[in-house]
Amino acid sequence: MKNLAWHTKLVLAMIAFLPIYFMIAALGTKIGLWSWQTGLGAMTFSAGPYLLGIVAVVALISLVIGLLKKPRLKHVIAIAALGVLIPAGMFLSFLSVRSTAGENPIHDVATDTADPPAFSAETMAARAESGANPLSDYQVPLGELELYRGSAPELAIKSHAQIINDTYANLSPLPLGGASQADAVAAVAAAMGSMGFSDIRQNAEEGRVEGVAETFWFGFKDDVVARIGENEIDFRSVSRVGRSDLGANAKRIAELRERVATQIGQR
Repeated sequence: MKNLAWHTKLVLAMIAFLPIYFMIAALGTKIGLWSWQTGLGAMTFSAGPYLLGIVAVVALISLVIGLLKKPRLKHVIAIAALGVLIPAGMFLSFLSVRSTAGENPIHDVATDTADPPAFSAETMAARAESGANPLSDYQVPLGELELYRGSAPELAIKSHAQIINDTYANLSPLPLGGASQADAVAAVAAAMGSMGFSDIRQNAEEGRVEGVAETFWFGFKDDVVARIGENEIDFRSVSRVGRSDLGANAKRIAELRERVATQIGQR
């Protein structure tokens, strides 16, 4: 390390700093040091690309120096090349996330778009206390909802129901088959537990099971509810903050449905 050129040391330091910076942005949000708008919005998606660009430019300069200076040292060139490639790869992942957000513009998904499962008063109170987004009418065009004001015209005319039916066409209620409602309630609660949900609450009389899913890095919380009817189970998963869920709620419902199906022996 002592024998490395100053510019190579700088590139190494900046490469090491990148993951630390993004971890601080995420974990700071999770433990409440700052809001998700700061951690995800400002620090990650606004400042993040600039940081990646700075690291890439410094590494590129180091690479040019390494190629021009005689003798050419392979380790110097390799470190500089990494300093260019790592930010480039991370920037491409940022673009991928933005693309995924465009493909999944909502954060409220259910298997019944005509009558989505309702949350209990306790869950609604928890959402209100955390400053969560209001639940939206699935039939109202997004352009008429405050959260989606300013959306592109082609998105503004679509409702939650239309987007869910178009984007997540494979999501469907789970038939009870020969399982009883009581067995289904227990199966849903067990499945939520196996998926790491917290605050799991079941109400057999109302045929409802609820839980809270939390992301690892940023600590984003999503509320999940299952409505167990006489013949089938409907699922709903709603993020508390943000506009796009990057497809997380639909994936969660699909996994929860599959786990419950396995337990009650139904597809």
